[in-house]
Amino acid sequence: MFVQLAEYFPPTPDATWTLARQTGVTHAVSSLPLAGPDGGPWDFLPLLRLQQRFADFGLTLAVIETGFPWLHLGKLGLPGRDEEIERCRLLIRNLGAIGVPVVCWNFMAVFNWTRTSTTVPSRGGALVTGYDHALMRGAPPTEAGGVSEAQLWESLAYAMERIVPVAEESGVKLALHPDDPPISPIRGVGRILTSPEAMLRAIDLVPSPHNGVTFCQGTFATMGADVVAEIRRFAARGALHFVHFRDVRGTPDRFVETFHDDGQTDMYEAMRTYAEVGFAGPVRPDHVPTMAGEDNLLPGYQTLGRLFAIGYIKGLAEAAEKEASAAPAD
Repeated sequence: MFVQLAEYFPPTPDATWTLARQTGVTHAVSSLPLAGPDGGPWDFLPLLRLQQRFADFGLTLAVIETGFPWLHLGKLGLPGRDEEIERCRLLIRNLGAIGVPVVCWNFMAVFNWTRTSTTVPSRGGALVTGYDHALMRGAPPTEAGGVSEAQLWESLAYAMERIVPVAEESGVKLALHPDDPPISPIRGVGRILTSPEAMLRAIDLVPSPHNGVTFCQGTFATMGADVVAEIRRFAARGALHFVHFRDVRGTPDRFVETFHDDGQTDMYEAMRTYAEVGFAGPVRPDHVPTMAGEDNLLPGYQTLGRLFAIGYIKGLAEAAEKEASAAPAD
């Protein structure tokens, strides 16, 4: 397979580790390890043991996601942000030391991705998540109060100026995730990474081959972007570091998640384009439906939809690879 078939796993083994290996997944995406007697989640030994836990299971740890969960003051530009950023720098150095090549991070302040429903009926009664901005217009502000887009751009530049050089020195790729939903503001909190142009502006704050994006197809599709054209544009910049392979139906104001074969994007054309541009990095499914017999306690991350998505991705990748190899040379 020309891409690294990956899946998200918790830091300690569970059934998803075994099921994913049985379906042919070779690369792991994981969150940070728990703190312990050998240090915090950004320290060398906890990270090394996490990597080796996957290696002993037959998986290559390819991505830490979300890489900077403590960067709260840093996003808001508040006192204490330098200490948070220093943890980011230490994490990057230690990931470089153990050979983990990518850290996925986002710049959504106060709260992460959000949905207004986790029980939208989909094909065959499967449940998916959805967002309706009209339902959020009366939502109370967060404890942070108003957060302007200007403040977020200033804070993003401040953080990047301090972490991108360390990423270069350490050989670690920074993969910035777009805001989800790509709409601003939500509950008084600005969102700045809401379009392809904004994503390009962000990585151009500190240009570097190590400063790129997590190409979340579902979020780019929600933006109304031409997903295939944007794959080509970001690949031409050398900025494709990690892919979330998912899809939606709708617009930033109102959308629903879908099965991977039932959204608004030509998913085969997307996969074919990854082959065309020479992308060989990690690709993982994301935000899958909850299927029959599942409890929906982890909306978007139940097991059966993930297995469906892995098989679908494998089929698309095999077809795209064969098409590419069969194409006549120029």
